[in-house]
Amino acid sequence: MLGFLGISRQARPSNEAYEFLSTGQGEVTSDTPPWALADNRVSSDVETVLARSSSESSAAPTPFRTSSPTPSCPSHRLSSSISDVDGGPTSPLLANPGEAYTFSDRIRNLWHLNPNPRRMRTRERKLWRTLKKGARRIVRHPLFPRQPLTIIFALLLFTLFAISLTLLLMYILNPDKEPLPWQAYCSIPPTTTLPPHLRQTLPYPYINPLPKEVPMPPSFPPDDLDFLPPAGVFLGVFSTDTSLERRMLIRTTWATHPRSRNGAGTGDDGRGTSRTVVRFILGQPRKGWERRIQTEMKGKYWSSLYNDIVILPCPENMNAGKTHAYFTWAAENAWVPPAYFNSSGPVSQFSYSSQSTSAPRPAPHDPHFVWVDHASGHPRPWVRPDYVAKVDDDAFVMLAELESRMRVELYATGHEPYRPVNTTTSTPSAGIQPGLEPSGSVAWEEDPSANPAPNFSRDPLVYWGYLVKERFMAGELYGLSWRLVDWVSTSTAVRGYIQGAEDKQTAKWMTIHPQADQIRWASERCWIYDHPRAGTVYSHGYLFPSHVERIKQSVLSYIEAASKNYSTSPLQNSIYGLGIPTPPSWSQSSVSTFGMTYQAPLQDMTTAESVEALVEGSEMSRIREGTRADVAYAWRHREGRIGRYLNRRVGGTVVVHFIKKHMWFLETALALLEAEDYSDFELESFPEPSRETMNVGLSSVWTDSNAFSHKNNSSIVGLIP
Repeated sequence: MLGFLGISRQARPSNEAYEFLSTGQGEVTSDTPPWALADNRVSSDVETVLARSSSESSAAPTPFRTSSPTPSCPSHRLSSSISDVDGGPTSPLLANPGEAYTFSDRIRNLWHLNPNPRRMRTRERKLWRTLKKGARRIVRHPLFPRQPLTIIFALLLFTLFAISLTLLLMYILNPDKEPLPWQAYCSIPPTTTLPPHLRQTLPYPYINPLPKEVPMPPSFPPDDLDFLPPAGVFLGVFSTDTSLERRMLIRTTWATHPRSRNGAGTGDDGRGTSRTVVRFILGQPRKGWERRIQTEMKGKYWSSLYNDIVILPCPENMNAGKTHAYFTWAAENAWVPPAYFNSSGPVSQFSYSSQSTSAPRPAPHDPHFVWVDHASGHPRPWVRPDYVAKVDDDAFVMLAELESRMRVELYATGHEPYRPVNTTTSTPSAGIQPGLEPSGSVAWEEDPSANPAPNFSRDPLVYWGYLVKERFMAGELYGLSWRLVDWVSTSTAVRGYIQGAEDKQTAKWMTIHPQADQIRWASERCWIYDHPRAGTVYSHGYLFPSHVERIKQSVLSYIEAASKNYSTSPLQNSIYGLGIPTPPSWSQSSVSTFGMTYQAPLQDMTTAESVEALVEGSEMSRIREGTRADVAYAWRHREGRIGRYLNRRVGGTVVVHFIKKHMWFLETALALLEAEDYSDFELESFPEPSRETMNVGLSSVWTDSNAFSHKNNSSIVGLIP
């Protein structure tokens, strides 16, 4: 019967208890002490319960067995006050009428289904016992390994299962499962630069042939390329504190080599890239590398050479805000050389054309005109760049190709490809030789009437790069025009899209721009690709214009035949419209195979022959099981640089990406920079006395001691610390 005392406070009391409490037996006087008050209440409650129990027990039959011992229960909390609202009594058996059951208590009870600690502990013990029983059954199973050999075998099976599951998830989550039809990209150039959400595209594997009402875009380069003023390009190479060797490779190859800056053939003497500078972009170096980076930047003996490193005010990272910090820094500190010579083409004045600063000390891989101007003692002020571009240090860039394509986009209008203007009455700037005054400075002239007032509406909005899946420009290299860079650095909306894949975040910036529909998404998907040994969906052999022309003839003839077949089928024409399915041959390469490791045709090939085997479409790349005689024949009948570039200055590879090894980097340098202008077979068509002068080797300023001896040695002054 005493177990009845452990009933919950919130249980509803009986009528007898209310009647007992309403009598005057429990009356409290002012002289009663607090401790007596509590004792009286408890004693009166106990007497009431005992009286009720005795009366009920007399009417009920006596049980056969005695009652079990009452479990111990925690004592109830005594109420410290009496309700003043309705004057009702208080008792440990009754709910306190002064305590309201609020909405928050209901929500709490919904989440805590069992607020009783004892029940929670009981449930946890039951769960633990269930787990132990399950584990005991597994261990006692006859197939459970108990011997050392069976245990090792079981662990091996579990490891294989984990690896298989990981590979399966990687395959499912990998978006690049099939090689891309890169031959179609090279044959059908884009007809518009509209943002992706405004384009009408068909899903893979269908391509969008040119509509009949839209003419074929002009081939690159346009005829009036050299009539246009060169574009100012500030190219930031994203590097890390440990990548000293890669920075040295870049300095001595594509950042300074004449064939990278001048182009193929005779080049343009570096006029096109006279306003293109390369700088290395690093985050805050780690403690162990601070002194090394400081020595590389401002060493005692190299203070005039290693003047090309920028330290951003952020930790070193890839997808945690470094790109935004770079563009923010560039909006304040990016400068490029001015135009050192006049151009016969139209000169556009933008809103930033009047901004200038004093010329800094040039880096060794800066344009030759910068060094000549620096040696004069009165260098011209530097100006704002037209583009600020970002490139990874595992990419190989041909500067003349990059600048020429950005120059064309700079002077294009609307969302149509650039088309040459009428230049019949003009003289190309390539024929204008910049004169050198006796002091060694470059001569220039300015026509005030040709410089109209700056206008913000004339500033180009260009987002240039490799468009991936119609969503974003690939992170190996992309550039923003100056007006976009200035907006990115000041926009508060952009700061909410900093964390994450930096190339995808940059594309989001373009979509939230106030003039997002006017931004030109200029894509170059033919001449930007991965290294032949990479084995990715973007990988194929080194590409040159001569082979692309052969690819165009094959692809366009296939499209013409397929269009006729599709036009005769109303069902297919209604489903796919003008879409043409891409055959597997458009994804094939004569050098590499997707998902497979590259294998050289023969094992005993020389370095030059192995590099030739990496050229797309070459005779050397088609050898599979040949002999040494086949290799010698392919080497003799190879194409020279003049033939591969179709006797043009530009129009070839812009970027080779995914160069993860230094050996791959050197192979790319040999293929794109050091090849001979004419092969042995091509030289046979020239008179014998002139053959020795046909192939002239070119060197960079790092390897040629006479690089700066132009007319005089005044430019050498710039190299003296």
